[in-house]
Amino acid sequence: MTGQEIRKKFLEYFAEHGHEIVSSSSLVPHDDPTLLFTNAGMNQFKDTFLGRETRSYTRATTSQKVVRAGGKHNDLENVGVTSRHHTFFEMLGNFSFGDYFKEDAIKFGWEFLTKVVGLPAEKMFVSVYNDDEEAAQIWRDVIGLDAKDIEYRGEKDNFWAMGDTGPCGPCSEIHIDQGEHTGCQSPDCDRNCECDRHLELWNLVFMQYNRSEDGTLTPLPKPSIDTGMGLERVASVVQGVTSNYDTDLFLPIIKYIADLAGKKYGDSEKDNVSMRVIADHSRAATFLIGDGVLPANDGRGYVLRRIMRRAMRHGRMLGLEGAFFYKVCGFVVDFMKGHYIELADKKPYIAKVVTNEEQSFSRTLNTGLKIIDELLEKNKDSKTISGEDIFKMYDTFGFPVDLLADIAEDNGYVLDNAGFEQEMHTQQERAKKSWSGSGEQRVADVYIKLASTLKSEFVGYEELEAESEVAAIIKNDAQSETAEGECDIILTKTPFYAEGGGQAGDIGYIKTDTAVFKVTGTHKYGDGMIAMRGFTELGVIKMGETVKAQVDKTARRATERNHTSTHILHKALQMVLGDHVRQAGSQVNPERLRFDFNHYAPVSAEEIMRIEEIANEEIQANTALKKTYMNIDDAVNSGAMALFGEKYGNKVRVVEIGDFSKELCGGCHVDRTGDIGLLKVTSEASVASGVRRIEAVTGMAAVAGMQKLDALAKDGAKLLKTTPDGLYERMVELTDSLKDKEKELKKIADQMASKDAAGLMDDVKIVSGIKVLAAKLANGDADAMRKFVDTARDRIGSGVVVAGAVTDDKVIFVCGVTKDTTGKVKAGDIVREVAKITGGGGGGRPDMAQAGGKHPEKLDEAIANVEKIVEGLVG
Repeated sequence: MTGQEIRKKFLEYFAEHGHEIVSSSSLVPHDDPTLLFTNAGMNQFKDTFLGRETRSYTRATTSQKVVRAGGKHNDLENVGVTSRHHTFFEMLGNFSFGDYFKEDAIKFGWEFLTKVVGLPAEKMFVSVYNDDEEAAQIWRDVIGLDAKDIEYRGEKDNFWAMGDTGPCGPCSEIHIDQGEHTGCQSPDCDRNCECDRHLELWNLVFMQYNRSEDGTLTPLPKPSIDTGMGLERVASVVQGVTSNYDTDLFLPIIKYIADLAGKKYGDSEKDNVSMRVIADHSRAATFLIGDGVLPANDGRGYVLRRIMRRAMRHGRMLGLEGAFFYKVCGFVVDFMKGHYIELADKKPYIAKVVTNEEQSFSRTLNTGLKIIDELLEKNKDSKTISGEDIFKMYDTFGFPVDLLADIAEDNGYVLDNAGFEQEMHTQQERAKKSWSGSGEQRVADVYIKLASTLKSEFVGYEELEAESEVAAIIKNDAQSETAEGECDIILTKTPFYAEGGGQAGDIGYIKTDTAVFKVTGTHKYGDGMIAMRGFTELGVIKMGETVKAQVDKTARRATERNHTSTHILHKALQMVLGDHVRQAGSQVNPERLRFDFNHYAPVSAEEIMRIEEIANEEIQANTALKKTYMNIDDAVNSGAMALFGEKYGNKVRVVEIGDFSKELCGGCHVDRTGDIGLLKVTSEASVASGVRRIEAVTGMAAVAGMQKLDALAKDGAKLLKTTPDGLYERMVELTDSLKDKEKELKKIADQMASKDAAGLMDDVKIVSGIKVLAAKLANGDADAMRKFVDTARDRIGSGVVVAGAVTDDKVIFVCGVTKDTTGKVKAGDIVREVAKITGGGGGGRPDMAQAGGKHPEKLDEAIANVEKIVEGLVG
């Protein structure tokens, strides 16, 4: 049975047993500040387990993309060396949200493995948590396992938690004995051995608790089920191999790598490790980039960069020169797009990101090799590279430690690995303190508790005013009976749109006959509780009161114009720059719009103009927008674009702009594109590696901006005695004229410097056998002073020249020493001592140096002391 067939049969089996097949969520966790990457199948259901949100189903099954290469789960260094460790893998799982519990979970797991997949029951055994006699009894009395095949184990093995906080509970693991020919093959090997003979296949987690930051276990609202089984692992058992890398999920990728390198997998264990590393890391890189992560020097991007560069390093060990990794990632796209269809149209973008990183890494290696030469020279006596230097090479320059170790060994050096580990530990502690996960803020418990039972009816697509009742008031993170001062008000029905999807929350007013509450922002909690945040301007609003909610129409309409414009810009960018362009973030409010997108080069002025033209053509077409609700699979299959970072349910809202644009979006939009009026791009710049940002204004804000530019052009033209149309040519003409005058002035300054130098030759003194000229100059321009010193030094033939001058209430000194004299005295030493007299300092080369001072009134004293300073330095 192939790996693809196992995945398909798994999902179909649970669908037949009433489970909703839910698509894999992004590798970038949404709404979870505790996670770096999605590291388990249950991540996307965390709020459901906690009772913060409800879904249209109570049973679900997934094949979830997972990355474990940072944080609690960090298997990076073992990847490629062992048979089971991966950075990226697929987690098969089934979930119950307060529906079935232990007995059905155990039945489903056992039946799938023994009946559907056909694994031998006599080879399998299970483990349960020490205190979980209920699970043991089910295995014994319902499934019929012999007592000897039920093992009791402690918290380390059989109590599961997603992280330090969050849902958790006892678990039961299903294991298989692969036989004496596998694992350590020791006569003493038993079920507690760490080898692969007794292999854990499936973890059935009985989700009963939520663990808080202080370690307290609180029962969940409804006991639930979360299971996880690695697809790669079960495929290895089904296919009768002892390594995940020998399954059909990996071998085609490994064979492709072997062909690229002109090698054969299996001939050399060293080469085998490198091929496995590249195969695993290519999958991780492909999916991470596909989900919007980009190589960077911190956070998720740092982990991705480490994964990619580790693969590239192993490519070099295989003899692969130049860029190759992008080809492997391209093969992964083609190999896995059958199930992960979203990879297909991202292939060119993924290739571009990987190629760019390969080029960057090549530069890193070249730079690093030069720095290593300096390290070897610095440590030639001790023959040891310190932990601090190793860490600097690794962290600052991205240089692989294993490559550094090879170079050190070749040159008879050793690495201070203990010191390096300490530096790594320190860095990891810093990272823990600074890491903010997905960027979401933690909220007070009162919001979580209320959101589990309260849901506001949102009517803001159709209405901007609504009569409603006060369902809750939150003040100082606690419920209140009255709204006074600053607080949040939750209504049973609201026209206020909550901040989300890049759109700013609505502002406006909540009123009664005797009170006015000004809404300054709107936020959503859980599955639909909408809170209006603000303060009372008049009177007091009470719980249960009937109120009138009024959205600020002017602000909302402006926001709608800007939001629809981001959809138009998105399509225009793709038309001008290429299909690889994808939204990487956005922000729309009443004043302006900001749109981040994936692209690797600055957008030219000509491209900006064309983007503006396409956008405004669509605006002038006055196309009607269509907003409909669809099943998410139907929406995506119909061509609707899903946006990175958004969390979608099974039912989604599709916003269509004629045949021009079609996106999944829950935001607020105009009825027709003509309502936008005008769009004007105000800026375009880079915000991160491979991410650009375009900003724009629309409607009257665009008109006001253009009027301002027009007024500036007219005022500038008037000042320069030309017309607005002739402004550019006039500025070019004046710039050229200014450059010519600057050249003339420099020529005059050089002539004056030469003349001054010639005139001062009578002031040359002999100090300790050395000619010394010290001069105070009227011109404090540094270039002119250096010209003076050069000329004077040439004229005296051998000796020292020091020049000082005042410029902008500061002192500047320049010192020159002829080559034959630098063995006796150095320019940097002289100028440093001279500058000290004026409260300054400086230095430079032995033959030319520069310094500055703070006290102009002491310039004469400093010049007068030059001879004494030279005498002291020579003596």
